[in-house]
Amino acid sequence: MMKRFMMKLAVALFTVFMLLQGVSVQAADIELVPAFSSVSTASNRVWVGTFQLVWNKFSESVIKGPIVFEDYDSPVAQALNAKEFTKDDLDSSAYYIKYGTVSPKLKQTIESGIKRKFKEKSDILDTFDWTLDPNKYIVYAMLKKDFKFKNAFDKLPEGGFGSNPEPVKYFGINSISNSELYDNVGVLFYNSPSDYAVKLYTKGKDAIILYRTNSEKTFDKYYNDIIRKTQGYNGSPLFQYRDTLLIPDLNLYLETGFEDVEGHKIKGTDVVIDKTIETVDFKLNNEGVKLKSEAALMARTTSFIPATGRDFNFNDTFVLFLVEQGKTVPYYAMRVNDVETLNKTGR
Repeated sequence: MMKRFMMKLAVALFTVFMLLQGVSVQAADIELVPAFSSVSTASNRVWVGTFQLVWNKFSESVIKGPIVFEDYDSPVAQALNAKEFTKDDLDSSAYYIKYGTVSPKLKQTIESGIKRKFKEKSDILDTFDWTLDPNKYIVYAMLKKDFKFKNAFDKLPEGGFGSNPEPVKYFGINSISNSELYDNVGVLFYNSPSDYAVKLYTKGKDAIILYRTNSEKTFDKYYNDIIRKTQGYNGSPLFQYRDTLLIPDLNLYLETGFEDVEGHKIKGTDVVIDKTIETVDFKLNNEGVKLKSEAALMARTTSFIPATGRDFNFNDTFVLFLVEQGKTVPYYAMRVNDVETLNKTGR
């Protein structure tokens, strides 16, 4: 009835099929895009939220607002400023973020942090110059996921993918699979042999959505299509006898930078983004998913910052105010000129 069910699987991360079995991939064949809504002409494209986390932290904690360039209207910056993905969309156990002035100590702090939280080492930290420089900032993030399906799917015979006859490994469910595997799958919709989507359940709170389509859209529009079609579907949401499921093993590593946001002065500041980087290491097989992604952004200020620190020592006459958050007038004020005299009045 549905013998070719899931045969031409195409959604988000699964579009990287040409990496399988040592098939050579050229730059034009696959692209790691910066934002969920980024436009791409690459036939295979990937998005992961790690660089968006870095961008959010940079804009909120360093720039204190949206990042707009003085000399360039950046489409990448516009998409990232929309903050379509934030840390609220991810459990705190799945990410690590750190930012600060560039120094060897900060690098050590990041390395210790990801080792303690994820038992991981960084693939990108050594690509940056960590010489102490008060004129430079860096924002770093790691996103890590490792989860298993409710039940391991069956390994199925190798076969071609789309028009490519080169055999790839597959897993899923066929006519002789144990029916307990049906619990791994929820049918979101099935409108035709080339338009359907399923959800794969795991032992935890993560899920995988697979959407079969030939349309050319950005990831945000694909996801909106899934929601719309699921809401309008009147068929059975249960995976049933005679249904089949066929999914390719995936094994991907990508590394890229986003030159579109590099080298431009940020409006209202003296800050320029010097370097960006994002990596994704993704594996999918019959047992589950492993995902590790890193991203970083290094920026510098073009105004001079003294190499020595500033001493905020209130050891001479000073004035003190107490004010509530959100209020414009303090509720207490004092001028301190002689600490000893003041302290003698204390009870």
